[in-house]
Amino acid sequence: MRKTDIILSLLIGEIAAIYFVSAFSEIVPPNYLEFYRWGLPISFPILSLIGIWISFLIGKKILVIFQIAKYLLSGVLATIIDLSILNFLILIFGVATGIYFTVFKTISFILATSVKFLISKFWTFEELQKGKSIKETIQFFLVTLVGLVINVTVASFLVNNVGSRGGVSDRLWANISGILAAFVTFTWNFLGYKFIVFKK
Repeated sequence: MRKTDIILSLLIGEIAAIYFVSAFSEIVPPNYLEFYRWGLPISFPILSLIGIWISFLIGKKILVIFQIAKYLLSGVLATIIDLSILNFLILIFGVATGIYFTVFKTISFILATSVKFLISKFWTFEELQKGKSIKETIQFFLVTLVGLVINVTVASFLVNNVGSRGGVSDRLWANISGILAAFVTFTWNFLGYKFIVFKK
C-alpha cells in the first residue's frame, strides 16, 4: 500500500465525517449529538484507513477488490462534492424541490464528476498513460452521461414524487435523496469505468 492510499483514505474519511456532521445533525437525538459531532471526525478516517488496508491485502490475490475500495472512497468524495454544491445552490436560491432541484442536481453532478475523473484515472484505476487521454475523457463522460441520467432521475423522483416524511426538512430530504441516487449509480459507473474507460 502506498503513502498516497493512506493519505487519501484518511482525508476522504475526514471530509465524509465533516459532511455528515453538518448535514444530518438535525436528526440525531440530543443525547447523542455531542458524541456524533466528535465521534465521526475521529472514527471515519480510522475506518476508512482500515477498510483500504484490508482491501489492499485481499487485493493482492483479487486486484478488483482493491480497485472497488478505492472507487468507493473516490465515490464518497465525489458524492460529498456533489451534495455540497447542491446544498450551496439550495441555500442561495432558497428552493429544494421541483424543477429547480433537478437543475441544481444536474449542475452539482457534472462538477463533481470532473473531480471524479481525475481521482478515478490516477488513483482508483492508476491509468497513467498519456496517449489515451482524449479517448479516455470522451469515454468517461459518455459513461458518466448515463450515470447522470440515472442519478438525477432517481434523486428527482425521490424529492419530487416521494417527498420528505416524518417532519424531515426539504433540505435534509434532498441530501438523503442524493445519497440514495449515488448508491444506485455506483454499480453502473464502476463497471463502465473499469471495462470501457480505464481498461488495460
